[in-house]
Amino acid sequence: MRLFVALDFPDEVRNAIRDLIARLKPLCRDARWVRPEAMHITLKFIGETDATRLESIRTALGPIHSPQSVEMRFRGVGFFPNDRRPRVAWCGVEASANLAQLAADVECALEPLGIPRESRAFTPHLTLARFQTPARLDDLVQAAKELAASDFGTARETNFHLFESILKPSGAEYRRVATYAFVRETL
Repeated sequence: MRLFVALDFPDEVRNAIRDLIARLKPLCRDARWVRPEAMHITLKFIGETDATRLESIRTALGPIHSPQSVEMRFRGVGFFPNDRRPRVAWCGVEASANLAQLAADVECALEPLGIPRESRAFTPHLTLARFQTPARLDDLVQAAKELAASDFGTARETNFHLFESILKPSGAEYRRVATYAFVRETL
């Protein structure tokens, strides 16, 4: 099984991202554009995992809690690693500080199971497209600069999810394996 932990986000934001991709796609048809219904905010990519480990992963994630929901604003368009050699186009996610803490808590919970920590800093984003070659992207890079301050909506999340990624010729399909309410109830 190929597993990852992620947050979902509301349909209103998903629809705004769908409109954004419709606007950008004609500028770079060679890109592999992500289907908006498949988007999520990844907290931890676990990767290929033996099915016998699933229950221990599910159990390890259960105790993770936060005193408040994660607040997110989806804003701007940019590139990894940068706009001179783009490999990935993204929509930015400005979030409350507890989003980074939630990702760190997921890392800590899974590390005792032999799942290594991510070496890169946590950078919340939505992947819009991937590029095989960074050539012929000038129009897309210019459009992204014009969209740097564009707002695509907000979200308030209280759950995160363990997903299975099923790779198919038509693209990856995601199946929710478990859902975790991470906000503690106040008495």
